[in-house]
Amino acid sequence: MDSLDFAWLTADHWSAFERLFGARGACEGCWCMYHRLLAAEYKPNRGENNRAAMMALVERGAQPGILGFHEGQAVGWVSVSPREAFPRLDKSRVAKPFDDQAVWSVTCLFVAKEMRRKGVSVALLRAAIGFVKARGGRILEGYPIIPKKDSVPPVFAFPGLISAFHAAGFRTCAQRSETRALVRYDLV
Repeated sequence: MDSLDFAWLTADHWSAFERLFGARGACEGCWCMYHRLLAAEYKPNRGENNRAAMMALVERGAQPGILGFHEGQAVGWVSVSPREAFPRLDKSRVAKPFDDQAVWSVTCLFVAKEMRRKGVSVALLRAAIGFVKARGGRILEGYPIIPKKDSVPPVFAFPGLISAFHAAGFRTCAQRSETRALVRYDLV
């Protein structure tokens, strides 16, 4: 998808983010807070509390991810931050640290329904590579799904599909389950 423009989520782009995520916060009120909170914190905060928590991050100057724009409308999102921003990853068998390297993590990809299957996820991952490299990151990591079937329902595809990560140049470093992998892109 060559016709996308990208921008970090900042207060200037908050309304575009809200429109992309819609009233449901992308999926069941997540607002891309799932990996930023431990399980005990996440469940009671779904919905408005998660939206407010993401907004507070943005208002504090954090840049929790990148929006992809097509013809001025946000059509895609990739959550990308230093791994420390995602405490739930340390509790995950699939995403536990691979080694002691400092990494940035991609935890979520969300694409507007009408733009799915058009290469938006690959474009978002490539944008994340560039944005993280520009900020001095050395390794970008993801935890994609390895589909058992030809397609995965969108609600379950939020970590991204391994095919998109491979198309963006990531390599598989570990496969700790039949359906999930740990992939990396070396930025140096």
